Amino acid sequence: MSTELDPQAVKMFGFKVWTYKMGEQVSLMVYLGDTLGLYKTMSSRGVMTSHEVAAAADLHERFVREWLLGQAAAGLIDRHDDGSFELTDVQSAVLADEENSINFAAGAFRGGVDSTVLHKIADSFRTGVGMTYQEQGPNAAAGLARMTGPWSRLALTSTVLPALAGVEDKLDAGALVVDVGCGGGVMLTTLAQAFPNSRCVGYDPSHAAIEIAQARANELGLDNCDFVAAGGEDLPAGNDIDLVITFDCMHDMAFPDRTAAAIRGAIADDGTWLLKDIRSTGDFSKDSRNPLLAMFYGFSVASCLQSAMSEPGGAGLGTLGLHAGVAQELTQAAGFSQFTTHDLDDAANLYYEVRV
Repeated sequence: MSTELDPQAVKMFGFKVWTYKMGEQVSLMVYLGDTLGLYKTMSSRGVMTSHEVAAAADLHERFVREWLLGQAAAGLIDRHDDGSFELTDVQSAVLADEENSINFAAGAFRGGVDSTVLHKIADSFRTGVGMTYQEQGPNAAAGLARMTGPWSRLALTSTVLPALAGVEDKLDAGALVVDVGCGGGVMLTTLAQAFPNSRCVGYDPSHAAIEIAQARANELGLDNCDFVAAGGEDLPAGNDIDLVITFDCMHDMAFPDRTAAAIRGAIADDGTWLLKDIRSTGDFSKDSRNPLLAMFYGFSVASCLQSAMSEPGGAGLGTLGLHAGVAQELTQAAGFSQFTTHDLDDAANLYYEVRV
């Protein structure tokens, strides 16, 4: 027995679906604005015509004009009644100011996923085996470095480290720091710069990420920073590491328990493990209050869960899988007894201070 559909309900649901397609296109436009330097060109320049923007950016005016109109339609750039455009200070803080704004976000946009990677993602649904982080390609490593860079650089030394008992004093005096899952090295090089007496070593299984990290360290002229293409489970035992950092990576690992055990074997008895992971509760009804929840699940299917399922028997935690309860169980099973949660006004993450 057929049921007649409510045309208005179908229309409104169709509109919701198409708004996500709009988001896909706007995402591409943000990527172009960042890559072509359009946002930085307009930053602090006040009101500009499309011809002025194109000339300043050394680009073709007709394409620039179309891009500007699309950005205005998306509400990302202001359009004035005379047809001119403006990137306001608020917009600039999010779209242009990568060096000084903790809210910079344009670097997170990658212009879409390569078709080869798309096929691999689809195939993981059939096989149950995901891509390793290395297989996701250099764009994944570069994109992640830029997405997490502003907070890492600007909040790490001003907000995060002061919350950890005694850690800053150790770093000032000269400590051994290991960043597991260091990615493009933004966070580790920030530490190496801020604490020149400390030795900083980054581990990451992605050779592409390690190359980016090493290039960054070389560019900054850092001689207290090294990088190793290896996983966290490869940490050598020794009980001499003063600070271990795992930022947004434990949930990506097929076997996070192995890394936790390796950290326990490598960290000093009075050392600190700083574990940062996505803010979640494990309760979908509670997590659904987050307006960006669908984005986090998208990240999971496309990247985090891929890596976490890249080996048979993998834990498969995914982006939202390492909430406080799971994190505490993981660290206790590895031999750690102290677990403190820090909420440091980071909209996406929580910070766990773990000690022996």
